[in-house]
Amino acid sequence: MIYHLLYPLHTTISFFNVFRYITFRTIFASITALLICLVFGQWMIQKLQEMQIGQQVRDDGPQSHLVKKGTPTMGGLLIILAVVISTLLWTNLSDVYVWLILLVTVGFGLIGFIDDYSKLSGKSSKGISGKKRLLGEIIIALFISIILYLKPGFNSQVTIPFFKTVLPNLGWGYVLLSTFIIVGAANAVNLTDGLDGLAIGPVVICFATYILFAYFAGNIKTSTYLQIVHVSGAGELAVFAGAIVGAGLGFLWFNAYPAEVFMGDVGSLSLGGALGTIAVITKQEILLAIVGGIFVVETFSVIFQVGYFKLTGGKRILRMAPLHHHFELKGWAEPKVIVRFWIISILLALVAISTLKLR
Repeated sequence: MIYHLLYPLHTTISFFNVFRYITFRTIFASITALLICLVFGQWMIQKLQEMQIGQQVRDDGPQSHLVKKGTPTMGGLLIILAVVISTLLWTNLSDVYVWLILLVTVGFGLIGFIDDYSKLSGKSSKGISGKKRLLGEIIIALFISIILYLKPGFNSQVTIPFFKTVLPNLGWGYVLLSTFIIVGAANAVNLTDGLDGLAIGPVVICFATYILFAYFAGNIKTSTYLQIVHVSGAGELAVFAGAIVGAGLGFLWFNAYPAEVFMGDVGSLSLGGALGTIAVITKQEILLAIVGGIFVVETFSVIFQVGYFKLTGGKRILRMAPLHHHFELKGWAEPKVIVRFWIISILLALVAISTLKLR
């Protein structure tokens, strides 16, 4: 809205021309979202406490997590609110990609909200059935994927990291790939959200990385120079990604160890879904496996643990899945697990960025 209100004034007052620049609006979208979280964070925590919206802890989880029981959850509502407000204020609202990614963010957030509410009403760590939740996610992701595929000019080729000339065109198969990436990213972030600040740290790092990818993909000169797929309008997603970076940092203020509030499924599913969507739109779908490598490893740790358990009649690869619990049970202090996962996320982001030239 600010963009639409102030940028037209540049014809009479040259200062307002600054609102034309995506970089400027990305910075202020980040600041706006950060301030919203910092200003309203404590108020929301108090409201959640008053409503007795507290975390339900797994019975089979680490015993050290029992102290977390009752900590306010569903703090992801604050993240969504900050991101939506900041995005609406600072983006070019005529860009269809902005509305699509907001739809995913809010839609997946709604599914997470229903799941969180189900856990709270049933006073259990189990929410709605996995099949119902997955069905809702697939419906939203499939809808978005079909719209993207049918959008004039959208490229259904897949970008393969390190290989600039390898661009397989999947046709309608791209819809299935896109749906898988969006749903997979949402659930991967959800699985990682198990320690104080563990998920939000890599999320911020991933979206900071996709600020660059979105800006480069949306700029015809830069995309040509870097030999990446140009996606007209994708640059506005840098503003959205900036809003998530700001909101994530603001939320981390309260979510850092020892956490005053947890994001809940409403936060992890919405952030993961948005991450998968921005990867698809910017044509850096496969690169998401590197950028979000922490989420990938956490997900596979669960898959391998469950598969090995069933195949061997009760034996385990890890002491507990997801992977962060394994390190906890090995004696690592919770803050050490968290910070080391953040460090790995930064390294993976740097590797992903380097692929822009290693082609």
